[in-house]
Amino acid sequence: MTRYGLLIDYEFCTGCHTCEMACKQENDFGVGKTGIKVNEIGPMQTGPDKWALDYVPVPTDLCDLCSKRVSEGKKPSCVMHCQAGVMKYAPVNELVKFMELKAKTVIFAPR
Repeated sequence: MTRYGLLIDYEFCTGCHTCEMACKQENDFGVGKTGIKVNEIGPMQTGPDKWALDYVPVPTDLCDLCSKRVSEGKKPSCVMHCQAGVMKYAPVNELVKFMELKAKTVIFAPR
């Protein structure tokens, strides 16, 4: 059976939290619950005049990759609504190929 996952290219994540809101609405999660959480890393100085600030969306234990939506042929809600287009849903072996081309990526692939 093909294993699917979520690739997040956090190099271009703007930290808009749209993925969080889309997830909350799709799953009717109450206050304080979500299937994905955007974490802020930084700002941190990486050189004399260079700073870094990253936003990394991280799926939580509540994330099931929108199994109901996916069974209907749709993308997971976070992928569908990501304004920066930094999320991809596909078989894990395809995501790994994309990951090899990019520096700031993570794959979430629940069982």
